[in-house]
Amino acid sequence: MPIPNSIVALIPARAGSKRIVGKNIRPLAGHPLLAYTIAVAQESGAFHRVMVSSEDDDYGAIAERYGALFVKRSLGNAVDDSPDFFWVQETMSISACDAFAILRPTSPFRTADSICRAWAEFQAKGERFDSLRAVDGKPKQHPWKMWLPAGEGMIPLFSDKTGTQPSHSVPTQLLRQVWPQNASLEIAWTKTLKKYGNISGERVLPFFTEGYEGFDLNTEDDWQYAEWLIQTGRAKLLSITGVVSKHQPTVGVAIIQSIPAPKAKAGGRTRRK
Repeated sequence: MPIPNSIVALIPARAGSKRIVGKNIRPLAGHPLLAYTIAVAQESGAFHRVMVSSEDDDYGAIAERYGALFVKRSLGNAVDDSPDFFWVQETMSISACDAFAILRPTSPFRTADSICRAWAEFQAKGERFDSLRAVDGKPKQHPWKMWLPAGEGMIPLFSDKTGTQPSHSVPTQLLRQVWPQNASLEIAWTKTLKKYGNISGERVLPFFTEGYEGFDLNTEDDWQYAEWLIQTGRAKLLSITGVVSKHQPTVGVAIIQSIPAPKAKAGGRTRRK
């Protein structure tokens, strides 16, 4: 029988990353990127198990060295266009927990406190919701100001009006409030998978991330920015002790210090891993 209000951490770590090759095990401040998500999941004390899903045995060995349970992902669920639902369903087949949290390795500044806050909020309100998703409460971009390519020109993503004017041409403060999701954290009841055939269901509770909790490593520019945040003390990683990484950093401190301050990103971006 499931443990009451039990939750398992699911950490996706495909080996087939395209924009940042090998990102999930690429060294950041002395440890593979994957290690920081494993460490904060363990630090939170919230989880019955911390499991890493990957199709690659080398990734699995790294996950196990940092204390996670490696669950081998089938190759069919590790391709670029495979939805999260299938690897989650596959991984949850060995768990009897009531809920699961998806913690993506590309959010290294997520904290144990943010995990505990999210789990507490979901338990308090979860009877009315199928899932919880991390969002940015103060977005720097608005979808009503976005455009779609159309031949040599472009058309608005949304063609509605605010008052008498096209919505793309009015002050942002007059538009509907939006909360863009980020990739740092998702929680759902296990029964949501069976009931809806997806990981979120229909009733989604927002979880507002703070500071750099929702920062997401998606490009080389993001990686350089993360290194700069760490080097300058603007963001901190959880200190990992008791494990000596065999994966040495590819960028030395002297090189990091020579990198000028990158432009800040407009919040995290969610995409499949």
